Amino acid sequence: MANNDTIFANTIFALATAPGKSGVAVLRVSGTHALQALKTLCRLESVTARSAHYASFFHPATGELIDKGIALFFKGPHSFTGEDVAELQVHGGLAVMRDLLSALSGMKGLRAADAGEFTRRAFLNHKMDLMEAEGLADLIEAETQAQKSQAMRQMQGEFSDFYEQLRTRIIKALAHLEAYIDFPDEDIPESVLFELTSDISHLQSSIEEALQDERSGERVRDGISIAILGAPNVGKSSLLNVIAKRDVAIVSSRAGTTRDVIEVHLDIAGYPVVLVDTAGIRESRDEIEAEGIRRALERAANADIKLVMFDGGQWPSAESGSTSLVDEASFVVVNKCDLLKDKGRESNPFSGPLANPLNKKPLFISTSTGEGVDTLLAAIRQRIVERFSFSGGSFITRARHRALLTEASQYLEKSKQDLPLELKCEELRQAAQAVGKITGKIQVDDVLDVIFKSFCIGK
Repeated sequence: MANNDTIFANTIFALATAPGKSGVAVLRVSGTHALQALKTLCRLESVTARSAHYASFFHPATGELIDKGIALFFKGPHSFTGEDVAELQVHGGLAVMRDLLSALSGMKGLRAADAGEFTRRAFLNHKMDLMEAEGLADLIEAETQAQKSQAMRQMQGEFSDFYEQLRTRIIKALAHLEAYIDFPDEDIPESVLFELTSDISHLQSSIEEALQDERSGERVRDGISIAILGAPNVGKSSLLNVIAKRDVAIVSSRAGTTRDVIEVHLDIAGYPVVLVDTAGIRESRDEIEAEGIRRALERAANADIKLVMFDGGQWPSAESGSTSLVDEASFVVVNKCDLLKDKGRESNPFSGPLANPLNKKPLFISTSTGEGVDTLLAAIRQRIVERFSFSGGSFITRARHRALLTEASQYLEKSKQDLPLELKCEELRQAAQAVGKITGKIQVDDVLDVIFKSFCIGK
């Protein structure tokens, strides 16, 4: 990666609002030439920082009036990037955008920004740490209330505080150990080493507690997976269409119609949900259908919630292939409840410690009449809220965080082994660096490109 001097050598510009026609569009310019660029475009002698100026924007090469709008200037370091920043608020016509971008690109020392470069400069100028930058990216992408709430907490530094406290505690333990290395002639009391080992164990417990979050933060960010499973023709595709409130999947009485995984993205109780329809579980010699069944079983293994469906016309007889899918994450859903035989609702092959220790109570529905669907949806909403609510809070929102925390825990475990003090110190140092990489408190050039390239160009 280029050094910071190279990064800041150019003044960058980009459209900060979504491309396309709009009532108002915003262009940002960041760097040492931002103020001069603004003065040139607006033909202004002076610009007051942090004040709105109603101005005309002219093309410096042709003198043509491009548009009239609002010009703003923010003097660094009191800006988003920590540099001088100019902001142009103009009408969002395609021709206006084209001419303004053309005018800026023709100015000396200016170039178009790379993806995420504004936020990257903000990070390098210590306006935010890596976790806060990731929180900003997640806030931009947030589509549900839960995603927005989690992103806001992260962007405001709530998660960073947890990691910084953890890193500080590791460094404190390291400092105590290094102090004894500096005085090799002094015998270290056994009680001191015991206390140090106890402190490290408490650090490990804090990390392990954070890791035991059922990946709730990642689920909220990426989507909670709900898989609809069962034998052919039990109504899986019909249920998908009913919940999605549109015809997503083909519904047919012919067995094996669904041969691939069909996904629908929904907002349930403010949480992002990926609802998945799968191929009917049965023995099949058809190569394509068999692949669909394999994928169905794979999604079942990774689903956060399973809707295992059974045919009301056959109930309480339950297909063995479907029965084996019922576990703690499952709802037992009996479709076609209008076809139930006498006392069918009272029968339950999943009740009783001998029959099934899970003691799952079936939910009876009819996708054709809508009976029981609201009850099923209410049960799903309750399960989601109970499992993924913010009451406890999860500080892990990406696989990167989880991998680094796991790495830190492993280094702490090694530091407790019977090693020379110098090697113990190195293990603690590596643990502190692993935690530091999460927030960017150390040099992390190797992860910057991965993080910031996910941003949109104008951010």
